[in-house]
Amino acid sequence: MKQWLLTLAGLCLFGSLTAQISEGVIRYEVTIDVHRNIPPEREELKAMIPQYRTDHFELFFNERESLYRPEEDVEAESGARGGGGGGGMRMMMRTPRTETHIDKEERVVTVLQDFMGRNYLISEELDIMPWRIGSEQMEIAGYMCMMAWYNDTVQGQEITAWFTPHIQPFLGPDRFVTLPGTVLAVDINNGERVWVAREVEERPLRRGELRKPDRGERMSREEFREMVEEQRERMGGRGGLRF
Repeated sequence: MKQWLLTLAGLCLFGSLTAQISEGVIRYEVTIDVHRNIPPEREELKAMIPQYRTDHFELFFNERESLYRPEEDVEAESGARGGGGGGGMRMMMRTPRTETHIDKEERVVTVLQDFMGRNYLISEELDIMPWRIGSEQMEIAGYMCMMAWYNDTVQGQEITAWFTPHIQPFLGPDRFVTLPGTVLAVDINNGERVWVAREVEERPLRRGELRKPDRGERMSREEFREMVEEQRERMGGRGGLRF
């Protein structure tokens, strides 16, 4: 832990000495391998569901807060790459709408989650993930990035992220905001779900672009999980929403 804190302090100091972006928007492409979540006993579904689904998200940010939400003017794409050959019926899956607001100063995350056609608001203190900083580097969207990773033992996920100190510290898509830089790419379980930044735009935010979600039924994360699990059981254990 002491070594991690020293590394974190060094990276934050480095970032503070370089030109950073105080306001703007980052556009991400998110690719999900849908077949990874199909249980072995439902193998026949692979012939009806495209293997990959691609969604587009925007991250609006300033120095105090950020809002990660679906891109309004881009329809979600669903590809059939490797999704099983032959004809027949193909099932298309709608992505539940999710918005994630981060208040950096208060260290509070507020999530607007659509479930079964209703909106729910989940607010809680931001958890600090146990990142380990690696030595590998890669360029993404014109920015040199460093690698970090950790294992989420609760969700059973291996998470790798790429972040740059040249935009802002503690910024990224979804809940990946606890690194000393801006997260421009995330990989969960080696391709199960992948975020990649396609564009970083430095500009003043327009009115209404960064607005904290405030419409929906308020509940805790545990209450939301219990509700989702109950609904999943009513549907015979099919599907489910990871949160």
